[in-house]
Amino acid sequence: MSGLRLALAADNAGVELKNILRDLVGDDDRVADVVDFGVPDAADDRAYPRLALTAAEAVARGEADRAVLVCGTGIGMCVSANKVEGVRATVAHDSYSVERSIKSNDCQILTMGSRVIGPELAKRLVTEWLGYSFDPSSASAAKVAHITDYEHRNEAGASASS
Repeated sequence: MSGLRLALAADNAGVELKNILRDLVGDDDRVADVVDFGVPDAADDRAYPRLALTAAEAVARGEADRAVLVCGTGIGMCVSANKVEGVRATVAHDSYSVERSIKSNDCQILTMGSRVIGPELAKRLVTEWLGYSFDPSSASAAKVAHITDYEHRNEAGASASS
């Protein structure tokens, strides 16, 4: 898997870790492009939902293949990103969860908490995560398709009732 377009975002609680990860993936041959949706530094107090939604929308539109989002726990970024149709985001702070997020659930977005994980482990996990791909012929494919079908049915119903 080469040429990934990767989006990054963090609030002021996660900006230091996001910047470390930005530098890491910028040097990774598997990554063709990195788009940093902010924040640039801890003085920027934009709330995590705005940042997560912007990055997740870029993934949903196909402008980015994947995204890494960082806040204090990773939870707020994950909840926010999962509100965007077509996006599957996960919080993961261990190798097995990172692996299964792609191989079993076809997650495009990895979220982390800067107050939960140290920079060296975060770098290791992101490096591992970049190497995984979803197998659409796997036993998990039908499960992911079920989730996607449900999402589309409910989106269509919401549009019809608007």
